[in-house]
Formats: sequence, structure tokens, C-alpha cells
Amino acid sequence: VQLQASGGGLVQAGSALRLSCAASGRSFSSNNMGWFRRAPGKEREFVATLTWNDRTYYAESVKGRFAVSRDNAKNMVYLQMNSLKPEDTAVYFCACSGVQAPGSSSWHDYVYWGQGTLVTVSS
Repeated sequence: VQLQASGGGLVQAGSALRLSCAASGRSFSSNNMGWFRRAPGKEREFVATLTWNDRTYYAESVKGRFAVSRDNAKNMVYLQMNSLKPEDTAVYFCACSGVQAPGSSSWHDYVYWGQGTLVTVSS
């Protein structure tokens, strides 16, 4: 089981980026797929999750700007990030929960993790 995040880069404030997470090894259609981030000098924090039954949860700091989606046929999860701010600068990780788990913003509830992709937003 592997998760591979990609799509990070250096952008200006106000720009958009779409992160992708490719899941391999088995189908993840019955799992919650989450995004977390870790900014320099800070702890890992929850960004968004899309549950196995299509519910979405967002951190207050990204609500209205970010959108999480998935393509189960391709085993892909996406994080569309709009109106990026310098404070969004971080390494972004995708993560997968156990099967049919409740939606959660706690990283403890995610079993598999990708390696992270760096997003840098300049002011």
C-alpha cells in the first residue's frame, strides 16, 4: 500500500494549485482520504478529508478556498487549493484511514501516509 503526493510548487499569493495523491496496492474507495500539512517549525495539522461515504471536512483556515475530491476508478485524491496565502506554505501529506472509519481530523486516525509535497506561497 502506497500513497504518492504530487503537485506542489512555488506560487504567488492568490494563485491556485492542485495536489494529487495516487494510491496503489488496493482500492481505497472504502477509506477516508485526508490531507494534512506541516509548516516550518510547526506541528502537523489537519487540512481536509473526504470520507468513504462522500462527506467533506475542512480546517477553518482553508474552508471556502480548498476543495478535496476523489476519483475511485483511478485511485486518486485531489486537493484543489485556491486563493493561496503565504501561511499555506507547508509540506502537504495525503493519508488514508481504516475501512469505513468515521470522518476525522486527527492524524492518529489515518493509517497510511504519503511522502509529502512542498507548497511554497510567496507574498
